[in-house]
Amino acid sequence: MEELTYKKAGVDIDEGDRFVNLISPMVKKTFRPEVLTDIGSFGALFKLDVKKYKDPVLVSGTDGVGTKLKVAFMMNKHDTVGVDLVAMCVNDILTLGAEPLFFLDYFATGKLHAEKAKDVVKGIAGGCSESGCALIGGETAEMPGFYKEDEYDLAGFAVGAVDRNEVVDGSKIEEGDAVIGIASSGLHSNGYSLARKVFFDAARFTIDKYVPELNATIGEALIKPTRIYVKAFNALKDKVDIRGMAHITGGGITGNLPRVLRKGLTAAIKEGSWPVPPIFELIKRLGNVPDDDMKKTFNMGIGYVILVPTKNSELSISILNQNDFKAYHIGFIEKGDKETIRYV
Repeated sequence: MEELTYKKAGVDIDEGDRFVNLISPMVKKTFRPEVLTDIGSFGALFKLDVKKYKDPVLVSGTDGVGTKLKVAFMMNKHDTVGVDLVAMCVNDILTLGAEPLFFLDYFATGKLHAEKAKDVVKGIAGGCSESGCALIGGETAEMPGFYKEDEYDLAGFAVGAVDRNEVVDGSKIEEGDAVIGIASSGLHSNGYSLARKVFFDAARFTIDKYVPELNATIGEALIKPTRIYVKAFNALKDKVDIRGMAHITGGGITGNLPRVLRKGLTAAIKEGSWPVPPIFELIKRLGNVPDDDMKKTFNMGIGYVILVPTKNSELSISILNQNDFKAYHIGFIEKGDKETIRYV
């Protein structure tokens, strides 16, 4: 009988060790002073700076990248989806006013290719540096027979902290408050099942097809990483009264803004108050996608929303623009059913 080994069964421990050695330098660059353990321990230690917070509350969030990974596979480009992974998690916990502290990732694949996995972690480390959090740990799972050999899946986990009396929970939102929208970088990490159906099935585009309206190939347009909004919040938090925030992910503005509104309040969104990026118009046209479906699926060019008193709206937009976050006054808060966002 043939001698069987773990490697012959499809799991290469040596390749896993090589992967760890490849990523160690970039991971260590993300460490904050509060990180007390090195790479390789069974758990990661993080000492919360109790002098920085009077009454600290931990905020956690988890997410993935979804079928945007299929675009990365088609392009054989893996150094940006890690940014998406971090962005989807830290933008979520940011909505509560939390400072991202540390991040963990889960990488699962049918066959581990150390260089490809290193590119993924390069993006994760870059996203962590952008948001100021430490890439404190992770798990790499080689699972032959479960995933295709040339594909992988990602999950991310972020933990942040905020003083209890500084939690942004939407309780202070009032009728008349301004809805400030901050531009997205494109589709971010949502709606890719529909986008891929439109471009690759209905329109029969190839991944390298150049599209003049986008000034890029369809692959380049689709792979753009999700914008991280931590620096936008940091620029505003001590200068204006932030009453609520929403990360515009799957469900669009109509599905995500109600999550931060209290009972009896809704929002009126002013159509045409921000430029809708061409990729959304292209999806709508090529797929004959109804308006309501577009608004419920995609961010339509607004990746993050901040609610402030109307008197703070111009200052907020000015500060955001000065910090390289294009922002627009896209609506206002009014009385009504919070689940029924209306467009005016």
